[in-house]
Amino acid sequence: MYIGKFNTLTVKRFTDNGCYLSDKNGEEVLLPRRFCSSETIAIGDVLQVFVYSDSADRLIATMEKPLAQVGEFAYLKVKDINDIGAFLDWGLTKDLLVPFREQKTPMSIGKQYMVKLYVDERSQRVVASSKIHKFLSQEFPEFNEGEEVQILICDLTDIGYQCIVDNDFVGLLYQSEVFRKINLGDLLYGYVKKIRADGKIDLSLQKIGYQKVKDETEPILSYLQAAGGEMTITDKSDPQLIYKTFGISKKSFKAALGALYKRHLIIIEPNCIRLLPSE
Repeated sequence: MYIGKFNTLTVKRFTDNGCYLSDKNGEEVLLPRRFCSSETIAIGDVLQVFVYSDSADRLIATMEKPLAQVGEFAYLKVKDINDIGAFLDWGLTKDLLVPFREQKTPMSIGKQYMVKLYVDERSQRVVASSKIHKFLSQEFPEFNEGEEVQILICDLTDIGYQCIVDNDFVGLLYQSEVFRKINLGDLLYGYVKKIRADGKIDLSLQKIGYQKVKDETEPILSYLQAAGGEMTITDKSDPQLIYKTFGISKKSFKAALGALYKRHLIIIEPNCIRLLPSE
């Protein structure tokens, strides 16, 4: 039975307190009465439940859905602070503890922090830590340039957004290359631009290289066709207009126009772009 994670368990028996669920090894856990009824659940039914420790350190199952599981990072809000640490809202009735020793900086009620969830070996409780870097891999990342990766936005620096890449590595999105609103805690997909000597990863929200240019030419061609073969948006147009129309930066727009021109698909004039008729 996996603590702090979703488990697929079988209903074994009912009691006044609820029903007991069993894993393949015969280990049982209580699903409290408010989550189960003999009218809707029968012995032998298979349920997916989340398992964690209650306030008395007993394993308990719940049908509630937490915002994160053990092994995951999450951006969570502090609900309360007492003499043992801060308590975060993670979507369950029992809040998630961040002990004082696991706080990178002292936490404040109402603020959100990026944390990693893990099982404390001594208490077997699910807890969290904002000292996230100690959970990241120290190995050199082996991604290829242009490879798609999952990125979690975890911090804002002077030059951009610090990210957790594939739940394991540190990456950076440069602010000058981000052309849409993103927030701390956002889980996105991006692309590897390059891996620096220190093992940190430079990232992009746009595809890299030829595939990127190819993907960016298609909306330009579609726009031209819909506009009757001519548009007044050129490489001299306002960057915000370009991004609003095509969803790309001015630099990428120029590269896409260059690619279309080399393919003899467009004519670039001082005040407009014209679509060449197909042969």
